[in-house]
Formats: sequence, structure tokens, C-alpha cells
Amino acid sequence: MSIVLNRCGSVSEEMSNSSENEVESLPQITEEKHQELGVSHVPIVSSFNERIRPLLDAVDKLRHLQVMKEGIQLPTIVVVGDQSSGKSSVLESLAGISLPRGQGICTRVPLIMRLQHHTAPEPELSLEYNGKTVPTSEAKMADAISLATDEIAGTAKGISNTPLTLVVKKNGVPDLTMVDLPGITRVPVHGQPENIYEQIADIIMEYIRPDESIILNVLSATVDFTTCESIRMSQKVDKNGERTLAAVTKADRAPEGLLEKVTADDVNIGLGYVCVRNRIGDESYKEARKEESDLFENHPLLSNIDKSMVGIPVLAQKLVQIQATIIARCLPEIVRKINEKLNASISELNRMPKTLSSVGEALTTFMGIVGSAKESLNKIIVRGEYDEYLEDKNMHCTARLVEMLDQYSGELHKCSENDLTGNFLMDEIQVLEEAKGIELPNFLPRTTFLAILQKKVEKVSHIPVAFVEKVWTYIEGVVISVLMHHSENYHQLQLSTRRAGHSLIARMKEHSRNWVTEIVQMEKLTDYTSNPEYMNVWNKLMAQQHDFTRDVLENGYVATFKIEGLGVVPIAGLRGYKQHILLQAFDLKMRMTAYWKIVLRRLVDFMALHLQFCVRNLVNKEMEEEIVQELVGRHDGAIEKMLEESPAVAAKREKLNVSIKLLRESNNVLANIMDKIASNV
Repeated sequence: MSIVLNRCGSVSEEMSNSSENEVESLPQITEEKHQELGVSHVPIVSSFNERIRPLLDAVDKLRHLQVMKEGIQLPTIVVVGDQSSGKSSVLESLAGISLPRGQGICTRVPLIMRLQHHTAPEPELSLEYNGKTVPTSEAKMADAISLATDEIAGTAKGISNTPLTLVVKKNGVPDLTMVDLPGITRVPVHGQPENIYEQIADIIMEYIRPDESIILNVLSATVDFTTCESIRMSQKVDKNGERTLAAVTKADRAPEGLLEKVTADDVNIGLGYVCVRNRIGDESYKEARKEESDLFENHPLLSNIDKSMVGIPVLAQKLVQIQATIIARCLPEIVRKINEKLNASISELNRMPKTLSSVGEALTTFMGIVGSAKESLNKIIVRGEYDEYLEDKNMHCTARLVEMLDQYSGELHKCSENDLTGNFLMDEIQVLEEAKGIELPNFLPRTTFLAILQKKVEKVSHIPVAFVEKVWTYIEGVVISVLMHHSENYHQLQLSTRRAGHSLIARMKEHSRNWVTEIVQMEKLTDYTSNPEYMNVWNKLMAQQHDFTRDVLENGYVATFKIEGLGVVPIAGLRGYKQHILLQAFDLKMRMTAYWKIVLRRLVDFMALHLQFCVRNLVNKEMEEEIVQELVGRHDGAIEKMLEESPAVAAKREKLNVSIKLLRESNNVLANIMDKIASNV
């Protein structure tokens, strides 16, 4: 077997290709040849053990290391079957030992059977479970398995997913590793949980679902294969049967029609069928093999089944061939995944914060965290750079703030749009009527302008206050998110920085709320602008006063008038008022129209300037001072507490270290095995 694997884990394509070629060249061992060689001294598969054994050892060692916990699937022969299908009898015949027998479920935990041909006259048998190895003997094997099962799954009749490993080193057994799973039963017996079927089904599906698993489906010749629950389960994960092999037991009990059942293949068994005879009573394994050979050689019906489809030796041979093929095919990918996982775990461990050993280190780390958080906030809130959060649009702060500001401006303008319906100039006329005094009639009292202004400002006063609340709530979320991200490895620091962040934003929000309230009051109680646009707009509007007054007073048939810069307004309802009132009301309206544009623009511009100033102040000054005061000023040992890793970080560090240790050991196992194989080529 030509395999090239260096210490870095690189595998050449030559590995899988040459392995599969050697699998195809595995010698076909007939039953007659076994008898000729002597059954008790030659393995069921007299094979290329010395060539496949190292690969199987490698996979077994990886399984023992529990590399599957790292999400790396191993090539596995999984034995499934309905209860009373004869599954235990098949495994006994392959292993040459007795397994627990009895009513109900005999296999209550996944039983990993590691069979190894052993030239020594005395077999070596042991059980591995719960971190210990327990030697046993053939005579005591069944009892030992029962005791171990009770320790794992309890003394009742429940099941467990914790595996039990049986190591059989014995002269005459094939080199195989198989996982025997509990037999499928739908009806719980006394002492079993009500959901026993679901528990068994979950375990079976977990083992047979990976593409690396080969399913040995044990079927009884006495039943219709299409009704078998084990067939239904295997077809869920292997619809075409490409990785399913069937062992048909109890052939001697139901010989009629068996040939047709295994040749018709109604249930899609892609790897073929092997019919076997179960050991009966006190027969020795040698006697059982002889009886099986005679049965398929001389029975009038069973003798018609092709000899490549009958007998325990043929089943063992097929399993060894399939096992060699799947290992050769999967091993390069296993090596790649182990190296990939190892590198990823090492990188993740290196990215974790180093363990702090002194207050000085803690203080340095703390200042580094504050500095990095400050830089991140400068980028996303001040400078508008969002490379740290490309996919999180909520963190593209400048864009979101501009959207909020545009929405705020739109709400202000929408709320204060001129009413051009039947009430045109009515508010102005009413204010003028109430402001009358003993004075010359052609003067426009300033109090009337302020009265209209106060009413308009009051109408929109809630919008700036609500906007401030909304903006600071958004900024608070961003600031807390950034602070938590940069301090995520220090639980105690997170508590303090979160508290400081909320406290700071609350203070900034209160400051902005007071500021905007003052701005609104200023606009409500005073009127002034040096903006020349005010006079320009007012003059353009007032240029239409003469025509407007003429149409109202002289053209009784005209119902509306179009004011350029304002729109079409109704005038029919104004014909009952005197000319000087109309002139004053029109003037007042046009003054307010020109001035209100300035007011709205000021409310938006001042808000934008205020927010930019406050955000810069928050990031570059207030935040650092607040956090330092929170940690250092409280004198509650917050800096010292940074020396203590949070439970989550400590657990993550421990998990990574365990993972790295396991993956390195797995890497060494593969490298050592491949080095041995390469030296024998």
C-alpha cells in the first residue's frame, strides 16, 4: 500500500488510489479454503491484515481519543437491526465470543467491537469505558458486558449514548471495528421509558447519518424486508443503499423464497446481501461454521443462492474489504480536517487575551481597551468609516444620523405647512382684531407677529425634543455595543464600562434636552435674523399685495388667487373685511412666511451643529473620563477584578486547550501510522 503522508499532514492522491487498488486485490477466500487451512487457526479473512491493520489502528486510536467531538467523522461500520433480528448472533459469529442474551433489549449502549486477529494461543479480551480498561475472559465476557452496561446506563432497562468498547484479540477473527447499536423496538416493556423507540432512533440516526458510516443492516429471513424498521431508518440517510450491506439471518428457518428476496432487492441494498445461519444451542463456533457450510451447499433451496452471498466468512470478507476501502478514501480528508481544526483552534486561542498577573498589567490593558474603543467610535461616529462593521448597517453611524436629521427636517416642514384652505388669513385677522388700540391705523403692531410666531413654534416644539431623545438612544446603543465588544474578554470590566456608558449618555441626553428646550423657547419669544433672504422673500411676496387686494375687493366673481411662492388660496371668504385689515393681514402673513423658513432652517442647522459637537466631545473627552472615574473613583477594586477571568472566557480557554491537545495527539497518531506504513513500502 503506497501511502505518502508527511508530518504536516499533507496526503498525496496516491494514498487513496493505491489503497483502493489493494482492496480490489484482496484474495477471495472460499469456505473450502478455510476448512483446508483449519478454521481454528486461520482468521475468517486470511487477508492483508499486516497492510490494513495499521490504518484500522489509526482510526481506532482516533475514535478512542474521541476526535468526533471536534466534528470530524470517522469511517465506521454501524450494525443496526430490529429487535430479535439475530444481530447479536451475527456479531458473535464474527467475533467468536458470546454476547449478552435475554428478553428485550440486550444492547443498551453503543458497543464498539474492535476485532483483531491474534496469533497467540490465548485470546486477549478487555472492556474500555468510563476512562478505565477492564480485562476479562471468554467465559466471563457476557457478564462483564452486562456489568459495564449497568454502570453506564443504569440497572433498569433504559439505554445510554455513552459507548462501551470491547477489544477482542483472538486467533481466527477478522480485523474489523464495528459499532453495535441497540435493537429497534416500538413497544416499551416493564422498566423501559415510554419514549424508548425515539431514544433508540436518535442514537441510530446519529451513527448512520454521516457519509463516512457503512450500515450493516441485519435482517431476519422470517420477515418481509420492506416492513423492517431498520430498513426504513437506513433509507432516510442512504436512499439508494450505496453504503448499506445486509446480513440475512435465520436462513435455515425461512428458506422458501429467500433467493428471490435477496436477488429482487426491493429495499435498495447497494453493497449486497449475505445470508447466514445463526449458531444454535451449545454449538461451538467451529461446529456452527460447518453446519452453515453444509446448509448452503446441500439444502434444496438455499444451495441455489450464489456462494458469494452466503456464510459468515463471506460476510467477514465483505466487511473487511468495505472497511479498507472507506478508510483509504476518508483518511486524506480526515487528515485535512484535523489540521484545519487544529490551526483554527490555535489561532482562536492566540486571539484570546493573555492572562493578567498584576494590577499594572490590568491597568495597561484597561487603558488599551478604552483607547481602542475610542478609536472605533471616532471612526464610525465622527469620521464615517465603517470597515469594522461592514455588514452591520446599524453601525454605519454617520449615514444613520443623516437619515435621522433628514427625517427630522421633513417632520418640521410637514407639521408647519401653510393652511391654504378656507382659513387663509383668518388667524392673522383675528390677532389683528385683538391687538387693536387707540393708535394710527396703518401701523402693524409687533405683538401680532410674536403672537403668530409663538403659536407656530408651539405647534412644532415637540419634534426637536423627540428627535434628541431618538438620536441619543441610537448613539447609546452604538457606544455600549462598541464598549462591550472591546471589553468582551473581561467580565468585570464590562459591568463597569456598561454602567459608565449608560451614565454618560444619560447626562449627554439631559444636556441636549435642556439645550433644545432653550432653543425652542428662544424661537418662541424672540424674533430676529440678519439673513437677507428674509427681506428678499418678503419683498417678492408683498409685490403681489395690490393684485391680491384688488381681486378680493373688486372682482367678486374670482374665488381664488395664486400667490407666487405660496400657492393658490381662497379669497371669497375675505370680502367682508375692510381694506386696511386685509392689507395688514396680508403683510403679517407674508412676513411670517418669509421668517418661518429661517426659523425651520435654524432648528435643523443648530441641531446638526449641536449633535456634531456633542458627539465629538463624547468620544474624545467625556467617555474616557467617565469610564476612568467609574473604575478608579469607586474604589471597589474593579481594576483588580480584571485579573479574574470570567467563567465564560475561562471555559472557552479550557475548551480550546483541550481541543488543541486532542487534535495534536490525533495528528501524531496519523503521522506515526503513516510513517510505519511508508517504511514498509
